[in-house]
Amino acid sequence: MKLTDIQQIRALLARHGFRFSKALGQNFLIADWVPAEIARSAGIDADTGVLEIGPGIGCLTAELSDRAGKVLAVELDRSLRPILEETLEGRENVELLFGDVLKQDLAALAAERLYGLRPVVCANLPYNVTSPVLTALIRAGCFGQITVMVQREVAQRICAPAGSAAYGAFGLFVQWHTEPELLFEVPPSCFIPQPKVTSAVIRLTRRAAPPVPVRDEELLQRVIRAAFNQRRKTLVNALGAAFGELTREELARAVEKCGFDTKIRGEVLDIVGFAKISDEIFSILSQDL
Repeated sequence: MKLTDIQQIRALLARHGFRFSKALGQNFLIADWVPAEIARSAGIDADTGVLEIGPGIGCLTAELSDRAGKVLAVELDRSLRPILEETLEGRENVELLFGDVLKQDLAALAAERLYGLRPVVCANLPYNVTSPVLTALIRAGCFGQITVMVQREVAQRICAPAGSAAYGAFGLFVQWHTEPELLFEVPPSCFIPQPKVTSAVIRLTRRAAPPVPVRDEELLQRVIRAAFNQRRKTLVNALGAAFGELTREELARAVEKCGFDTKIRGEVLDIVGFAKISDEIFSILSQDL
């Protein structure tokens, strides 16, 4: 069975009485070049153990299975079980796990189910859970590479440089932990049913070390969130709303000490600039203890 052939897909789904769920963001690929290119871009080989999230009917799963040592496919929709058991029949290196990936201990899952293999992630992510899933995958700390299809606008935010309209807190979080690359776009015509947005495939390569040393990583993320929660305000005013324990004068001095004008907005700072300000605020808070 060709798992990207629209007629065969419709026959398969009809045979199992399957109905698409808008709530689960289900869109199945009907362009065979897409799963092939995703799998190729992920650099998967026989020493690789792949965590796939949301396998759908298994078209990407099959591509991964042809290359990887093992594929662990986690699917939330249990109505897809008989379909996947049919489409992936005979693929001994594929294991299906039905449940919510956000409720899994991902590090433990990879250690147990992908034991002895280089763990990576490769998936066509449901768009309604992209940010929490990527956050969980990054925080798991065990995946050297994450290659996923997401909404194009999300991909642009993740890869956005400082000062651009798409630049924001989530993109900075991802960039702090990984080196993101936007690989290619996928038009709506490549799916059934067609989504209303264009998709894009990104590859996140985990950093061996942060891009710049910082004294308190949680404080850095707090500074970044504060800056973008009120991105149209000056950085000093935005920080003032989040750091009630510090006076405006203390925050202004911290920004100036880092070499920035007190009227600067956070959206123009790169990660190095945020790290400097975070470390300066850390020093002030430490003095107050």
